Amino acid sequence: MKKILIYAIIVFFIIQFIRINKDNPPVKKEMDYTYITKAPSEVKAILKKACYDCHSNEINYPGYANIAPISWYIKEHINQGKEYVNFSEYGNYNQYQKEHINSALHRVIENKSMPLSSYIWMHKEANLSHEENRILLQWFSSLHINNKQ
Repeated sequence: MKKILIYAIIVFFIIQFIRINKDNPPVKKEMDYTYITKAPSEVKAILKKACYDCHSNEINYPGYANIAPISWYIKEHINQGKEYVNFSEYGNYNQYQKEHINSALHRVIENKSMPLSSYIWMHKEANLSHEENRILLQWFSSLHINNKQ
């Protein structure tokens, strides 16, 4: 048992040298979701605190993102989040993709499936209040209506 513990500690120490890339690509304001959609400041603030750490190029990595294998898990979640939507690159999406994104954003907020509970557990500020949910739902609905006109 003692040998296994020693080997586990050695492996844990060695994997700390396998670092994730935490560089954020440059952000162009004119490509950002909140700029393009002319989001009000309250919508922008909610999105920044609850969504941008996984769905943008403005990720603020917490201190525990320096510890492998936790860092690998975090990086994988961020990569997956950006595959669904990257708010920093919203300007690169075509009109159909933008409409789909806004519809999906409405749906995940309405279903309370985002932010993920595992994220909220470590980031209490991302736990959206009833009022913040209402604000986002109203905003996403208004975008959907405006796109149909």
